[in-house]
Amino acid sequence: MSNNSIELRIENNTAFVSLNRPEVFNSFNREMALSLQAQLDACEKNDEVRAIVLTGNGKAFCAGQDLKEVTNPDEHPGFRRILEEHYNPIIERIRNIEKPIIAAVNGVAAGAGANIALACDIVVASEMASFIQAFSKIGLVPDSGGTFFLPRLIGFQKASALAMLGDKVSAEEAERIGMIYKYFSAETFGEEVEKLAFKMAKMPTKAFALTKKALNESLINDLTKQLALESDLQIEASESHDYNEGVNAFVEKRKPNFIGK
Repeated sequence: MSNNSIELRIENNTAFVSLNRPEVFNSFNREMALSLQAQLDACEKNDEVRAIVLTGNGKAFCAGQDLKEVTNPDEHPGFRRILEEHYNPIIERIRNIEKPIIAAVNGVAAGAGANIALACDIVVASEMASFIQAFSKIGLVPDSGGTFFLPRLIGFQKASALAMLGDKVSAEEAERIGMIYKYFSAETFGEEVEKLAFKMAKMPTKAFALTKKALNESLINDLTKQLALESDLQIEASESHDYNEGVNAFVEKRKPNFIGK
């Protein structure tokens, strides 16, 4: 299934959502931004989908904003509209969808493209990938959650330097500094992404949704509030089908059959 600038494939309870403007390194225009939002909404509502992979077609993951759109006075939506209608809703969806989202960064991830990847639950990359906070190169400020997630991932000092200097970070370096979970060789990247996604889709994804909620709240809660939230979420998890299935499978020494409920 495709939607011009976004392609969707569902396999083994996993939705593979691919940015599909390879001729411009999957840079965003309005059509692609709105299409991505629509596809994420569809994945959220589809009970068959228990995990989501976000990746790019061609050589790049995403080069950020298509500058042709913002330099053409007849097409420029305006930066406020771009942020409030394009990128901010994408980041909100990524963080609020109650399903695990894996960013599979196959090539360069620059500007908003880098920060959309970093907003995902798990980020894996090909050894050919790189991450660039490219905003300063044209006199702009990191957006799409970049000033929120990056310092929390790698620390304030490193994030400040990357945001201001716009240094290119290789996949190997990104893993080393904790920006991403793991990188793979170019030859095995596709296979490793599928292996990870299919594994997660068969795990207790109800618990993943609650874990995601806890991690989201941990970014703003103090310890007391976070402990209270953990208690509430643990009670909810303990009342799920997957908890009962997991315990019974452990006692019966068999493989559990989780259904995400």
